[in-house]
Amino acid sequence: MPIKSGFLDKLMARIDRLDPDSLQTQFLRLAGEKGLLETIFHAIQEGIIVLDGNSKILYVNRATEKLLGLNVENVIGQSISRYLREVEWDLVLDFDEEEWSRLVSRELEVSYPEHRYLDFYVVPLALVKKREKGAVVILRDVTRERAHQASTVESEKLQALTLLAAGVAHEIGNPLNSLNIHLQLLQREIRHLPDQDRTNLDELLTTAVQEVSRLDQIIHQFLRAIRPTQPQLEPGQINTVVEESLAVLQREIKDRGFLVETEFAEDLPPVNLDSAQIKQALFNVVKNAMEAMTNGGLLKIHTFVEGRFVGISFQDNGPGIEPDQLGSIFEAYHTTKSEGTGLGLMIVQRIMREHGGQIEVDSRPGEGTTFILYLPHETERIRLLKAHGQEGGTKREKESGS
Repeated sequence: MPIKSGFLDKLMARIDRLDPDSLQTQFLRLAGEKGLLETIFHAIQEGIIVLDGNSKILYVNRATEKLLGLNVENVIGQSISRYLREVEWDLVLDFDEEEWSRLVSRELEVSYPEHRYLDFYVVPLALVKKREKGAVVILRDVTRERAHQASTVESEKLQALTLLAAGVAHEIGNPLNSLNIHLQLLQREIRHLPDQDRTNLDELLTTAVQEVSRLDQIIHQFLRAIRPTQPQLEPGQINTVVEESLAVLQREIKDRGFLVETEFAEDLPPVNLDSAQIKQALFNVVKNAMEAMTNGGLLKIHTFVEGRFVGISFQDNGPGIEPDQLGSIFEAYHTTKSEGTGLGLMIVQRIMREHGGQIEVDSRPGEGTTFILYLPHETERIRLLKAHGQEGGTKREKESGS
């Protein structure tokens, strides 16, 4: 039962008239109330810090210890300014309304014991009881909320990109069709030319037709990659997909003066993949490496098996990526190139996620960058089990996902 209002005042007024047994009973009651309040405070997920009038810590609950990595035995009696430095605690504890009002929406970023974002606010005890010194600091973990907000923003960006991609594909598709028609007409016209003139023109026109066709394919693959559609998975060999991708890029690789070394592991297990989407991911990674190596360079590609994944490694000897840029390379529109769109690596990440795969990046400024794409080779996939009691399959079938 909580302590009633005025209980302590009445107790102090009557303490000299209480006999030892009654006094012991009253103090046991106080101890019980204190234990109940501490139990409640320790059960609360929000952190609670109680300060005296000199900004010294009087009490912290377990949530505070967890959020800030404090030890209650070491912090009692310490100044709160040692742990929350950016607050003018003297102004707050003197109930400076301007300073206190600025704390309502204050957030903290802490890196120990875990990386978290905390929302905190301070309630001066003078607001509760006049002339009372001290304050209560309340901390709330908002890490998940911020992550959800970031996810929402990313989703909105992808939706905007989808609309943009659809518009671009429509606008580019018409001139591409026109180019294709006119190239076919040119092929018919040059048939009437002498053989010595026709041979060279045939080769040039064939290359132009192939490039127009490839551009049309890239647009459609881009749309498939950017839209939230499930890949059409079929068993395939990674080595074959990589070889076919490099064959398409062979002329561009040669024209830019790059060397590509390949090392394919033998007897790789088959992987469930959408060949067109994976080729688009490989195109983007290879082109990203070539754009990084502006004056030619060496790109090493090798395949391997690691656990339940088949890996494809792309190692270039370009300038590398600065550490402060690594966290942003998969963001939409992020690019360090004057003519880049900043969409290539974002599309790669999207395709890998849809395939249940992963991406690793290892980059050292001045030495080069390595991208590794991992695709699961296990045929069994995790499935959501039906609720207990529902019909539709035996227990073994549900557990195996079959």
